[in-house]
Amino acid sequence: MPRKILVAVAWPYVNGEPHLGHIAGMNVPADVFARFHRIVGNDVVMVSGSDMHGTPTALKAAEEGVPPEVVATRYHEIWSKAHADMAFSFDLYTHTHTDRHIEVAQELFTSLLEKGHLSEAVQSMPFSETEGRFLSDRFVEGTCPHCGHESARGDQCDNCDRTLDPIDLIDIRSKRDGSAPVFKDTTHYMLKLGDFQEQLEKWVEGKTDWRANVRNQTLGMLREGLHERAITRDIDWGVPVPIEGWDSKRIYVWFEAVIGYLSATRAWSEKQGTPDAWEKWWLDPEGESYYFQGKDNVSFHTIMLPSILLGNGDLNLPTDVVANEYLTFGGADFSKSTGNAVWVPDFLTRYDADSLRYYLASIMPETSDSEFTWEGFHAANNNELVATLGNFVHRVLTITTRNFNNAIPTPCELDPEDQATLEACDTALEEVSKAIDSRRFRDGLRAAMRLARAGNQYIDAKEPWKVVKIDKDAAGTALWVGLNVISTLRTVFYPFLPISADKIHSMLFNDSDTLADGWKKREIIPGSSIEKPTPLFRKLDDSIIDEENARLSGS
Repeated sequence: MPRKILVAVAWPYVNGEPHLGHIAGMNVPADVFARFHRIVGNDVVMVSGSDMHGTPTALKAAEEGVPPEVVATRYHEIWSKAHADMAFSFDLYTHTHTDRHIEVAQELFTSLLEKGHLSEAVQSMPFSETEGRFLSDRFVEGTCPHCGHESARGDQCDNCDRTLDPIDLIDIRSKRDGSAPVFKDTTHYMLKLGDFQEQLEKWVEGKTDWRANVRNQTLGMLREGLHERAITRDIDWGVPVPIEGWDSKRIYVWFEAVIGYLSATRAWSEKQGTPDAWEKWWLDPEGESYYFQGKDNVSFHTIMLPSILLGNGDLNLPTDVVANEYLTFGGADFSKSTGNAVWVPDFLTRYDADSLRYYLASIMPETSDSEFTWEGFHAANNNELVATLGNFVHRVLTITTRNFNNAIPTPCELDPEDQATLEACDTALEEVSKAIDSRRFRDGLRAAMRLARAGNQYIDAKEPWKVVKIDKDAAGTALWVGLNVISTLRTVFYPFLPISADKIHSMLFNDSDTLADGWKKREIIPGSSIEKPTPLFRKLDDSIIDEENARLSGS
């Protein structure tokens, strides 16, 4: 019976272009996971979208002097194109300013209110006397009371990842003009997180397969005790509060953005003409959901979102929150605000998407921060993709087409070395499968590349380019085994390198595509025609390292 897999990818703020840190932490692992589960035959839907209502977008719009929707729409289109160019296989990439999302966010707000999980409370919030308005969380910054970080935001400290309220900040100041706001009372709706304390503790304690950083961070917050948290703000950009007399306020972004996973799944179902299909992932007890995030988003997906789902009463909790650590660059975090970044659209004007997917997967910050370097990218492309995977595929296909009239040779009796190599194909399929399903993506990639290395070692030992001159049958057998390895490499690399996998498929087979064949070593039929090979990857000149480092320095 196929499993029901929801792949839920973090919703980015659309106040700038995507950089490599964004896609390394959430998009690459999510897409690997989704593609794997599709090819093994599971029922998968992968959704995400742009967080149009995030305060960083509103702040960017204020700086430009344009409405927030102008900025949000501009960058949503840039992100959407970057995702397509990277071959990320979203079933739906939408945004939070759609009618469907607004309706679903208001539905859940109303449900929680009716069930007694929301309450009105007077809060003291920062008010800018120079601008004459309340300042949302990211419009202020100050010193974190927990770790002393001097640029903590009004909703969270990026240094220690604690969630905050603006009143917690020491020496609070406006990010717009640096002035010190005054605090004024205002009424907001609060989500009573304490209502779900016991249920959340029991749930998280049972998640022994979660990554340690996710489980420990969540349990730490739970042990401190959960408190009410405001879910409305005095702003005019966002989802309207569905309560009469609250026209000047909006549902706050942290609440409504995480509802986007549900609203996107429902929107996708409707577009398919099956409006109830979303229920198999959200209501069916056998539905599984995997949330791909950066470590700064853990609490929103292990405490905030589950509280909303529990409060509603019948929606599935996350199966796993797959939170990566940070990808760094030049020893510091990738950052839109500081410009310490390699931007995805710019990168793809010079390099191939699969080369980037491979390198980011190979250094994926699964358990600790990892560093992107141009030296590392260059080495991964030339030494691994070109010299190992690409070289093996190209030389086996070249020798075969050149000596067997573009047809697959008929094998003779297999010797132990032939059998061992074919068994290595089965081993790779099993190892990669287990690694990806358990969200150990680097292990999966290493297992796939081990098969490519084994293929090279086998062909080096068999030397079919020499043997074909004296024993064509023996050479044909070795090449037939090599083609079986290539067929398997096409499969095990498909989740990581979908563009290259389909290129291999088109050279080996005349029908369909990699995905349609499923998670197996497709049989290599003697006598079948094959295409003359074309290089899978481009070798990069050594000069690109200095050129790219100079480009960054110049920028």
